[in-house]
Amino acid sequence: MDSVTEKKIIIEGDSIIRNSIDLGEVYVFSKLKFSDYDSKLRYYILRRKTIKVFPYAKMAADRLTELNDSITKIKKNRHRKRYTKEVQKFIEEEFSAELKKLTRTEGQILVKLIHRQTGTTAFDLVKELRSGWRAFWYNTTAKMFDISIKEEFHPESVHEDYLIEDILQRAFAASRLERQSSALSFDYATLSNKWAPKEDKKK
Repeated sequence: MDSVTEKKIIIEGDSIIRNSIDLGEVYVFSKLKFSDYDSKLRYYILRRKTIKVFPYAKMAADRLTELNDSITKIKKNRHRKRYTKEVQKFIEEEFSAELKKLTRTEGQILVKLIHRQTGTTAFDLVKELRSGWRAFWYNTTAKMFDISIKEEFHPESVHEDYLIEDILQRAFAASRLERQSSALSFDYATLSNKWAPKEDKKK
């Protein structure tokens, strides 16, 4: 009979016996299947674009979290505005030059991923953090790409969004991208079952 090795944890001088092991979430990915060559081509183009822009979305989410955490600790309004401007300047200097190299479709994917990472659309971020993000989003993103910064990420109802999530999960598992949980509420396994080809569901 198999046995689980017990582990002892010391907490403030007391020892606790553990008879279980914490495991991270593990996904078993199905083999990629495509109905035709064009579908396969579209998927791999989408994969290339998604992997390219995800680090920017992750960075924006990290900076937003940092900004919100810091602002709550700043009491004076003028100090808040100054700090927000400093963060905006840092973000622009850090990767606005890279954003200018993106195509329109890459820019739209980025806007969707911003929503995935923060739970807030780029448009609402502009409204909420007007002094710090307005110039950044309107000048660097919307005007440049002619895209909608109100775009949301809905993998449960939009097939392309599901494909983006599938691409991310496979890239996380393969360590091609640094994993970051979504701020949105959805389950990848459920999504995979929903969007699976009909012949796979019959098996």
